[in-house]
Amino acid sequence: MSLRNALKPIVQLPCLVVAGLIACSQPAAATYLQTDTTVLRWLDKVTGRVSTLEAWVGDTVSIGTLSIEVQTCMTRPPEETPESAAFLKIWDRRASQAPTEVFSGWMFASSPALSAMDHAVYDVWVLDCENRRRSISE
Repeated sequence: MSLRNALKPIVQLPCLVVAGLIACSQPAAATYLQTDTTVLRWLDKVTGRVSTLEAWVGDTVSIGTLSIEVQTCMTRPPEETPESAAFLKIWDRRASQAPTEVFSGWMFASSPALSAMDHAVYDVWVLDCENRRRSISE
């Protein structure tokens, strides 16, 4: 067995060679904290109106013909790389038509285009996840 083949599994990890010894570390798993409030921004493409709204986790809010249900919202602790993510379900509820689900999935604050909602009139994206109920009751 050659040295190259013996080190293949190790080379894939971040390694440091010091005095002939190889030290490798596993990447740390990201830690997320549950929050109770999602901060959303939305754009009406027809009028150009941009607005920000807050929604409690578990509640449904309406924007024009859209209904947005926030199922969960998580953020990383302050000592880690900033990131917030929310799981949303969005329906288009037009008069005299059955509601149509236009989005169901995770939206990430740092990469809104990664998982975007496709709608002719509205854009919706996550700005942040916060704990507002706890700060209101204190």
